[in-house]
Amino acid sequence: MQIPEKGLPPEQIFDFLNLVKTYDMNWKDGRMYAYVYDPGEVAMEIGRQAYMTYLVENGLDPTAFPSVLKLENDVVRMVINLLRGDENVVGNLTTGGTESILLAVKTARDWARVHKPHIQEPEMVLCQTAHHAFHKAAQYFGLKVVMTPFDPNTYRLDVEAMQQAITPNTILLVASAPAYSQGVVDPIPEVAALAQEHDLLCHVDACVGGIHLSFMRQLGYDVPPFDWTVPGVTSISTDLHKFGYCPKQASVVMYRNPELRRYQIFTSTRTTCYTLINHTILSTKSGGPAAGAWAVLNFLGQAGYRKIVAAVQDATAKMIAGVEAIEDLRVMGKPDMCLFAFTSQRLNLFQVVDAMAKRGWTVQPQFAKPNAPRNIHISVNYGNVKRVEEFLEALRQSVEEVNAKPSIQSEPLIVELKKLIESQDPHIFEKAAAMVGMQDGNLPKEMALVNTLLEAMPDEVQAQFLVEFFNQLYR
Repeated sequence: MQIPEKGLPPEQIFDFLNLVKTYDMNWKDGRMYAYVYDPGEVAMEIGRQAYMTYLVENGLDPTAFPSVLKLENDVVRMVINLLRGDENVVGNLTTGGTESILLAVKTARDWARVHKPHIQEPEMVLCQTAHHAFHKAAQYFGLKVVMTPFDPNTYRLDVEAMQQAITPNTILLVASAPAYSQGVVDPIPEVAALAQEHDLLCHVDACVGGIHLSFMRQLGYDVPPFDWTVPGVTSISTDLHKFGYCPKQASVVMYRNPELRRYQIFTSTRTTCYTLINHTILSTKSGGPAAGAWAVLNFLGQAGYRKIVAAVQDATAKMIAGVEAIEDLRVMGKPDMCLFAFTSQRLNLFQVVDAMAKRGWTVQPQFAKPNAPRNIHISVNYGNVKRVEEFLEALRQSVEEVNAKPSIQSEPLIVELKKLIESQDPHIFEKAAAMVGMQDGNLPKEMALVNTLLEAMPDEVQAQFLVEFFNQLYR
């Protein structure tokens, strides 16, 4: 494809954009349990208008666009106050949870270079349930990940295992509020106390839960401690474009004090270019996310958020009870908010995911890991509240459908796949893709066989397979 010689008329441009969107999953009808967080049409439109008002303004230079600085400072301070931080806590707006986590890890590394210069190979300790973004940060910034197990009954971080994993090279401990996979909050006071005992930094990943859990607490729910009231917590990440219902891309990374946040900021005066100062990873960035977040936070207000959270928690309780009532399904652990996962000892849940998709519902499959069986993840947001009974009926029908037909015959393919892996065949990606009907980067309509084979691969082979697939997908 090339840039057209002559520009297209606006109507043709927007006809095309609206056409290609018809191939996307429809989030507006409340049947999607991931990716999009819907606060309702009015709040969505307020955020969109505010975002577009600041689409062109550049957050790179606060002296040129002081209004963007004002909006960012307002948004960050609102989140800090919600998470019960004092006047010493500081933070910045980022593009999302991944950037917030990257910055927290980079800050810990640079802090350790000054305060623990003897450490040449820094390590961070985190549970297997922690988000992938920490592994990305380790790869980007040259840290070693020391991964610890979780309690197989509660799916919470094992504090004793974390304590045993601390070495003279450890600089950072990580806990989740909640861990995405099963929606449970780690024992954060115990982790933070460990950090204090060993003179370490402690990051709380509250990207998913920071906003929602805070309003649950206001509503009287028994919320495990996770915020700035926990001694020893030195940084927290909280997304606004998830359960803050703000336009993407908006997250906040916070630090206990400005002295620690200094290690986040990058400056360079070494070239003939203008002096560069970046308070986050990006340089140029639209003022749209700051304006959109500011608008939605102020439009909904705390009362609006409490209304949303109450409705979402009520819907979640009904969904969990409904899932538990279906034979062969079991909810994993005791979720602390509106994320949960369920498993089955007998059903191929990847086939259940396909059966749900055929009925117009988007749910997330999660692969089996040691002490965590294959499962289906559900994130309930305000847009899903109206669909509880329909969801449960679709799930019942999907389970009945999978029960009524033979399970996919994956065993011979898994045996063949293992032979390919053992032989170190240089064409393993092409041959494995052909096994499951993937051609030219295109996926089959039903993903059960693809997911079953992916799950059977060792982690390192699985990762390479996905790299190869995405390398073909994006041209």
